[in-house]
Amino acid sequence: EFRQVDLTVGIVRVINSQRFPMRILLVEDDRQLGEGLTEALTDEGHVVDWVTDGEMGWVQATDLTYDLMVLDVMLPKINGIHLCRRLREAGRRLPILMLTARDTNTDKVAGLDAGADDYVVKPFDLLELLARLRALLRRSTLGEAGTMLTWEHAQLDAATQIGRAHV
Repeated sequence: EFRQVDLTVGIVRVINSQRFPMRILLVEDDRQLGEGLTEALTDEGHVVDWVTDGEMGWVQATDLTYDLMVLDVMLPKINGIHLCRRLREAGRRLPILMLTARDTNTDKVAGLDAGADDYVVKPFDLLELLARLRALLRRSTLGEAGTMLTWEHAQLDAATQIGRAHV
């Protein structure tokens, strides 16, 4: 495991090199939940960038490329609904899962109408959340059937994450 911490910009990046990683942006201001989700996602083999406010979420999501975003609604600086809407208006198509304590039907509709692909209410079951994230990743553009990533003599099927080496 490799940990890269840059406290000047509030980003914690954790890399687990055991599997082919997907790059996930976690925008969550609750430190305990952020640490727990970062650990769980890293254990699943993903690269996680974790930021704690909506403004940093905007900067990260517009400056870098992510396979998926996990987004809280009640965030400092820019709330998750507004951030999601801004990302969609800017043409960002990454899958977004909203993870929030806001549990009314009106809240859920607002999140989905802002452009979220899924909406999970806290408290949540970790296994169900991980399954929902896997489903979003499978449906994402990168994971479409037939997408092959090739580098020199190696190939990786993005949908199945099965690699082949031609020697």
